Amino acid sequence: MALYIYQPGNQPLGQFDGYDTILSTLRGGEIGTVMALPRVNSAAERAAYDVLDGYTNVTDVQRVGITSRITDANVRPLWLLDEGTTGYGTLFGQVIGTPVGLSTTGTNLGPHTAAGSGKVTCWDKPGLYAISVDAVDTSADGIVLTNILCDPGVAVSPQLTGVMTLRSAATALAVNVGRFLEFETRPFLVTTPPSLVGGTEAAVRVVISYHVEG
Repeated sequence: MALYIYQPGNQPLGQFDGYDTILSTLRGGEIGTVMALPRVNSAAERAAYDVLDGYTNVTDVQRVGITSRITDANVRPLWLLDEGTTGYGTLFGQVIGTPVGLSTTGTNLGPHTAAGSGKVTCWDKPGLYAISVDAVDTSADGIVLTNILCDPGVAVSPQLTGVMTLRSAATALAVNVGRFLEFETRPFLVTTPPSLVGGTEAAVRVVISYHVEG
Protein backbone atom coordinates (compact mmCIF):
# COMPACT_ATOMS: atom_id res chain seq x y z
CA MET A 1 0.00 0.00 0.00
CA ALA A 2 2.56 2.53 -1.11
CA LEU A 3 4.11 4.50 -3.94
CA TYR A 4 7.86 3.93 -4.26
CA ILE A 5 10.04 6.66 -5.73
CA TYR A 6 12.72 5.29 -8.07
CA GLN A 7 13.96 7.91 -10.56
CA PRO A 8 11.36 10.67 -10.37
CA GLY A 9 11.19 14.21 -11.59
CA ASN A 10 12.30 16.67 -8.93
CA GLN A 11 10.20 18.69 -6.49
CA PRO A 12 6.80 17.08 -5.97
CA LEU A 13 3.82 19.29 -5.21
CA GLY A 14 2.83 19.38 -1.56
CA GLN A 15 0.81 22.52 -0.97
CA PHE A 16 -2.69 21.37 -1.96
CA ASP A 17 -5.31 20.12 0.48
CA GLY A 18 -6.80 16.66 0.01
CA TYR A 19 -10.53 16.17 -0.44
CA ASP A 20 -11.64 14.80 2.93
CA THR A 21 -13.99 12.21 1.39
CA ILE A 22 -11.12 10.31 -0.23
CA LEU A 23 -8.13 11.39 1.86
CA SER A 24 -7.98 8.51 4.35
CA THR A 25 -8.58 5.92 1.61
CA LEU A 26 -5.48 6.79 -0.41
CA ARG A 27 -3.00 3.91 -0.56
CA GLY A 28 -0.33 5.54 -2.73
CA GLY A 29 0.09 5.29 -6.49
CA GLU A 30 -3.37 6.45 -7.49
CA ILE A 31 -3.85 9.01 -10.22
CA GLY A 32 -5.39 12.23 -8.96
CA THR A 33 -6.47 15.61 -10.21
CA VAL A 34 -7.60 18.99 -8.93
CA MET A 35 -11.08 20.03 -7.84
CA ALA A 36 -12.79 23.09 -6.39
CA LEU A 37 -13.45 23.05 -2.65
CA PRO A 38 -15.11 25.64 -0.36
CA ARG A 39 -12.95 28.24 1.40
CA VAL A 40 -14.95 27.91 4.61
CA ASN A 41 -14.52 24.90 6.88
CA SER A 42 -17.56 22.75 7.56
CA ALA A 43 -18.33 19.39 9.11
CA ALA A 44 -18.03 17.76 5.68
CA GLU A 45 -14.82 19.43 4.49
CA ARG A 46 -12.03 20.95 6.56
CA ALA A 47 -8.58 22.25 5.76
CA ALA A 48 -5.62 23.93 7.41
CA TYR A 49 -5.85 27.72 7.34
CA ASP A 50 -2.86 28.19 5.06
CA VAL A 51 -4.75 26.63 2.13
CA LEU A 52 -7.93 28.62 2.74
CA ASP A 53 -6.24 31.64 1.16
CA GLY A 54 -6.62 30.17 -2.35
CA TYR A 55 -8.99 31.86 -4.79
CA THR A 56 -10.65 30.93 -8.07
CA ASN A 57 -13.04 33.69 -9.19
CA VAL A 58 -15.01 36.41 -7.46
CA THR A 59 -18.41 34.92 -8.32
CA ASP A 60 -17.80 31.41 -7.09
CA VAL A 61 -14.89 31.81 -4.68
CA GLN A 62 -13.30 28.43 -4.00
CA ARG A 63 -9.90 26.85 -3.43
CA VAL A 64 -7.95 24.02 -5.03
CA GLY A 65 -8.20 20.50 -3.63
CA ILE A 66 -6.87 17.09 -4.65
CA THR A 67 -9.09 14.11 -5.45
CA SER A 68 -8.53 10.61 -6.79
CA ARG A 69 -11.93 10.58 -8.48
CA ILE A 70 -11.37 10.99 -12.21
CA THR A 71 -14.66 11.95 -13.84
CA ASP A 72 -13.61 11.37 -17.45
CA ALA A 73 -10.61 10.89 -19.72
CA ASN A 74 -10.30 14.59 -20.54
CA VAL A 75 -9.63 15.75 -16.96
CA ARG A 76 -6.28 17.45 -16.46
CA PRO A 77 -3.87 17.68 -14.75
CA LEU A 78 -3.24 14.06 -13.80
CA TRP A 79 -0.74 13.51 -10.99
CA LEU A 80 0.60 10.52 -9.07
CA LEU A 81 -0.62 10.65 -5.48
CA ASP A 82 1.82 9.77 -2.72
CA GLU A 83 -0.04 9.20 0.55
CA GLY A 84 -1.00 6.11 2.54
CA THR A 85 -0.36 4.10 5.69
CA THR A 86 1.51 0.83 5.21
CA GLY A 87 5.02 1.27 3.81
CA TYR A 88 5.31 4.94 4.75
CA GLY A 89 6.98 4.60 8.15
CA THR A 90 4.10 5.89 10.22
CA LEU A 91 3.06 2.62 11.85
CA PHE A 92 3.36 2.08 15.58
CA GLY A 93 3.10 -1.68 15.20
CA GLN A 94 0.21 -4.11 14.86
CA VAL A 95 -2.36 -5.65 17.15
CA ILE A 96 -2.93 -9.35 16.47
CA GLY A 97 -6.14 -11.08 17.52
CA THR A 98 -8.46 -8.09 17.86
CA PRO A 99 -11.35 -8.61 18.39
CA VAL A 100 -11.41 -11.70 20.62
CA GLY A 101 -8.82 -13.63 18.65
CA LEU A 102 -10.66 -13.42 15.33
CA SER A 103 -7.98 -11.52 13.41
CA THR A 104 -4.86 -13.35 12.27
CA THR A 105 -3.48 -10.63 10.00
CA GLY A 106 -3.30 -7.83 12.55
CA THR A 107 -4.56 -4.27 12.73
CA ASN A 108 -2.14 -1.49 11.84
CA LEU A 109 -1.59 1.16 14.52
CA GLY A 110 -0.66 4.56 13.25
CA PRO A 111 -2.00 7.54 11.30
CA HIS A 112 -2.43 8.08 7.60
CA THR A 113 0.46 10.16 6.25
CA ALA A 114 -1.93 12.99 5.39
CA ALA A 115 -3.33 13.14 8.93
CA GLY A 116 -1.01 15.88 10.13
CA SER A 117 -1.47 18.41 7.33
CA GLY A 118 -4.47 17.25 5.31
CA LYS A 119 -2.38 17.80 2.18
CA VAL A 120 -1.54 15.31 -0.57
CA THR A 121 1.92 14.95 -2.10
CA CYS A 122 1.58 14.90 -5.90
CA TRP A 123 4.24 13.86 -8.41
CA ASP A 124 3.58 15.80 -11.61
CA LYS A 125 6.78 15.19 -13.55
CA PRO A 126 7.61 12.10 -15.64
CA GLY A 127 9.77 9.48 -13.97
CA LEU A 128 10.17 5.88 -12.87
CA TYR A 129 7.95 4.79 -9.99
CA ALA A 130 6.73 1.58 -8.39
CA ILE A 131 3.38 0.86 -6.78
CA SER A 132 2.60 -1.93 -4.34
CA VAL A 133 0.45 -4.58 -6.02
CA ASP A 134 -2.43 -4.11 -3.58
CA ALA A 135 -2.84 -0.50 -4.72
CA VAL A 136 -3.41 -1.24 -8.44
CA ASP A 137 -6.26 -2.98 -10.26
CA THR A 138 -6.04 -6.67 -9.35
CA SER A 139 -8.92 -7.89 -11.50
CA ALA A 140 -8.26 -10.47 -14.22
CA ASP A 141 -7.61 -7.84 -16.90
CA GLY A 142 -5.76 -5.52 -14.54
CA ILE A 143 -2.10 -5.34 -13.51
CA VAL A 144 -1.57 -8.90 -12.29
CA LEU A 145 1.04 -11.57 -13.06
CA THR A 146 -1.57 -13.82 -14.65
CA ASN A 147 -2.58 -11.21 -17.25
CA ILE A 148 -0.82 -12.12 -20.49
CA LEU A 149 -1.11 -8.50 -21.64
CA CYS A 150 1.30 -7.27 -18.96
CA ASP A 151 4.27 -6.78 -21.28
CA PRO A 152 6.97 -4.09 -21.10
CA GLY A 153 5.76 -0.86 -22.65
CA VAL A 154 1.99 -1.42 -22.59
CA ALA A 155 -0.04 1.63 -21.63
CA VAL A 156 -1.49 2.11 -18.16
CA SER A 157 -4.54 4.23 -17.34
CA PRO A 158 -6.59 5.26 -14.32
CA GLN A 159 -10.00 3.96 -13.39
CA LEU A 160 -12.73 6.31 -12.17
CA THR A 161 -11.34 5.82 -8.66
CA GLY A 162 -7.83 6.82 -9.77
CA VAL A 163 -6.52 3.27 -9.31
CA MET A 164 -4.04 2.26 -12.02
CA THR A 165 -4.88 -0.46 -14.54
CA LEU A 166 -3.89 -1.52 -18.04
CA ARG A 167 -5.20 0.67 -20.85
CA SER A 168 -6.80 -2.48 -22.32
CA ALA A 169 -8.88 -3.17 -19.18
CA ALA A 170 -12.64 -2.76 -19.38
CA THR A 171 -12.61 -0.22 -16.53
CA ALA A 172 -9.77 1.94 -17.91
CA LEU A 173 -10.37 5.56 -18.88
CA ALA A 174 -9.25 6.53 -22.37
CA VAL A 175 -6.03 8.28 -21.37
CA ASN A 176 -2.50 6.92 -21.06
CA VAL A 177 -0.68 8.05 -17.92
CA GLY A 178 2.41 5.90 -18.40
CA ARG A 179 3.81 2.57 -19.43
CA PHE A 180 4.03 -0.71 -17.56
CA LEU A 181 7.59 -1.99 -17.29
CA GLU A 182 7.71 -5.02 -15.00
CA PHE A 183 6.71 -6.68 -11.76
CA GLU A 184 9.14 -6.95 -8.88
CA THR A 185 8.94 -10.02 -6.69
CA ARG A 186 11.76 -9.10 -4.32
CA PRO A 187 13.26 -5.64 -4.71
CA PHE A 188 16.27 -6.47 -2.55
CA LEU A 189 18.53 -9.52 -2.33
CA VAL A 190 19.13 -9.33 1.42
CA THR A 191 17.08 -12.52 1.65
CA THR A 192 17.03 -15.28 -0.92
CA PRO A 193 14.29 -14.68 -3.53
CA PRO A 194 12.04 -17.65 -4.42
CA SER A 195 13.37 -17.67 -8.00
CA LEU A 196 16.82 -18.78 -6.80
CA VAL A 197 15.49 -21.83 -5.00
CA GLY A 198 12.78 -22.90 -7.43
CA GLY A 199 9.94 -21.39 -5.40
CA THR A 200 6.80 -19.75 -6.68
CA GLU A 201 7.24 -16.03 -7.21
CA ALA A 202 4.71 -13.48 -6.00
CA ALA A 203 4.82 -9.89 -7.21
CA VAL A 204 5.07 -7.16 -4.58
CA ARG A 205 5.54 -4.08 -6.77
CA VAL A 206 4.57 -2.81 -10.21
CA VAL A 207 7.19 -0.64 -11.93
CA ILE A 208 5.86 2.02 -14.30
CA SER A 209 7.19 4.87 -16.36
CA TYR A 210 4.84 7.75 -15.47
CA HIS A 211 4.14 10.20 -18.26
CA VAL A 212 0.74 11.54 -19.29
CA GLU A 213 0.36 11.16 -23.04
CA GLY A 214 -1.93 13.74 -24.58
